[in-house]
Amino acid sequence: MTAQAGKDMLIKIGDGAAEESFATLAGLRARTISLNARTVDATDADSAGGWRELLPGAGVKSASVSGTGIFRDRAADETARTVFFAGEARRFQLVIPDFGVLEGPFVIAALEYSGRFDGEAQYALTLASAGEIGFSAL
Repeated sequence: MTAQAGKDMLIKIGDGAAEESFATLAGLRARTISLNARTVDATDADSAGGWRELLPGAGVKSASVSGTGIFRDRAADETARTVFFAGEARRFQLVIPDFGVLEGPFVIAALEYSGRFDGEAQYALTLASAGEIGFSAL
């Protein structure tokens, strides 16, 4: 895999319709996607050499996304605010160039606004997975 431009990573939000379509949420300047799997320790007195043993497939999986940037327009800002204040889980697509697309339900866990007197208004966004996340290779 060759190096990819970070600007090509996209966070898209679904419209919630039966035939769901996705739109890029906002102009993100920095973004991080984290995939996690907690482990379950199954070590006991009979574990070989006293080494830790993990129970395969027993942990909780999660994904989180964080990003900062500027909203593209009023509609993107309104969508994020509406979803956040409603506390609803919406389907998102996380597009990682030359890797794949992660898709599934997420909630907006944090939405922050900031700005400098001599610059544009910015926001920070954190998504937390709220169900099974699928992966499609590109």
